[in-house]
Amino acid sequence: MSKNAPKDTGADRKVGNKPAEEAEAAAPPPRKRGKLVILLLLSLLAGGGGAWHFLMGQSPADAKEAAAKPPPAKPPAFLPLEAFTVNLQNDETSPQYLQIGLSLKVSDSAVIETIKLHMPEIRSRVLLLLSSKKANDLSTPQGKQNLSLELKREISQPLTGGPAAQGIVSVLFTSFVIQ
Repeated sequence: MSKNAPKDTGADRKVGNKPAEEAEAAAPPPRKRGKLVILLLLSLLAGGGGAWHFLMGQSPADAKEAAAKPPPAKPPAFLPLEAFTVNLQNDETSPQYLQIGLSLKVSDSAVIETIKLHMPEIRSRVLLLLSSKKANDLSTPQGKQNLSLELKREISQPLTGGPAAQGIVSVLFTSFVIQ
């Protein structure tokens, strides 16, 4: 210390009734505790966000993608019909016969139940349609495709006014014999 500096007697350092050393010890360290609290809060928030993301299993982008995807399609249902045997129209002298097996591809099993309720009318319509055909009309692939479309229309007609009419997806041939 320099000679001109006043002697430290301890009386100058008193704050109130306490000595200055006790006052310095009682005061909190400058801003270190505030930084610690902020860091602790940030780490808790980050941990909470990570836990939420982990537990939710999807990010918002994944959730949007999942919402945009259509639900998986139901497997189609099939309804086999009893075989039909009819006389065909003929220009020749010998009679010709058609024996045909059909299955209906429908959108779901509820349509099958509705079709079963109307089965006598459906069978009658199919028999009338088939017996009006000529062998020459049915022998080509195009003739068979046209017959399939006509059968779908005839089978759907008794079901109009309900969802079952649109529930018939297609008419499939399981056997097709002309004699």
